[in-house]
Amino acid sequence: MNLRGNRTRDDPEINFIPLIDVMLVILIFLMVTTTYQRIAELQITLPQADADQAKQRPHEINVGLDAQGRYSIQGGAPFLFTSVASMAGMLKQAAGDAREPVVVINADAQATQQMVVHIMEAARDAGVTHITFATQSSSAARK
Repeated sequence: MNLRGNRTRDDPEINFIPLIDVMLVILIFLMVTTTYQRIAELQITLPQADADQAKQRPHEINVGLDAQGRYSIQGGAPFLFTSVASMAGMLKQAAGDAREPVVVINADAQATQQMVVHIMEAARDAGVTHITFATQSSSAARK
């Protein structure tokens, strides 16, 4: 018994053109949105900078740091780091009633990064949100 008759069976075809269109759109989207960073080419030379002086100066808390790890707040007597909490207390005392004081970190070029991070942590604990770094101009360094 032949139920199919004389019909020939057609093989199904896969149409690749819509697939290629979708893949090209995805490829273009990825190419446009991807950012490329060249970290290996990053060259940093610190602590020299050429910038204009600030016109209006808020209340500043100058924190000095030398290469031996001695700290000084507002030009006071040098002291060694004991804890973040004690340095935060000193920064609060130096800030006084100032509305938005700025901590200016005057770090020696040979000071370690950890020493600078101690100052930044103490400033955060003291509630000071504005921190900047003091640098010397490159022309002053050559003299």
